[in-house]
Amino acid sequence: MKRILSIMGFVFAMGSITSLLIIGMDALTFERILANEQALFQSKVLDAFDVPYTTATINEVFIQNVEAIELDVNGETVTVYRDPKTGRISMEISGGGVWGPIIGVLTLEPDFVTIANVAILQQEETPGLGGRITEPAYLAKYIGVVFNPDVVVTKNIPSADNEVDAITGATGTSTRFQIILNDTHAKLFPLLQALEN
Repeated sequence: MKRILSIMGFVFAMGSITSLLIIGMDALTFERILANEQALFQSKVLDAFDVPYTTATINEVFIQNVEAIELDVNGETVTVYRDPKTGRISMEISGGGVWGPIIGVLTLEPDFVTIANVAILQQEETPGLGGRITEPAYLAKYIGVVFNPDVVVTKNIPSADNEVDAITGATGTSTRFQIILNDTHAKLFPLLQALEN
């Protein structure tokens, strides 16, 4: 009985020490993780706006070259980012993928219906299939696509200005990404139009 109690005490002590170490590391790295996530987002926006930067200057370059605009979407504040030189608008997009959230950045031309750029910040799709959603070659297919009134992902060769070829073998991911894009655009388009008036 003493042996079982001593083993249980040892397991409890090791579990407690390990838990405290993990909690401590989380507290120590929390701010760094947030800064890295912010820098990743800023880099995707600056890339879409064709603004040069370095890792050391990214925050300053972002502040100097990007205008943040807060929009009220049904009582929720949504921030979009405008390039004062070109009029392009970038916004965070997010929604459910097949295996987890897909988070990215959508950049629109000044007409607010033509896609200038799409970038993915986070996804949990199947590697080699839905995970191809992060590949530059796939995302480049969205450049110039028009919300007319929606973006349509098709298994056929795209034949209209609002169609994009689906990822082969990952129709579910392609469809979910289509929904994320269309929902974000439908929610923000009237507010973006109001910015011009």
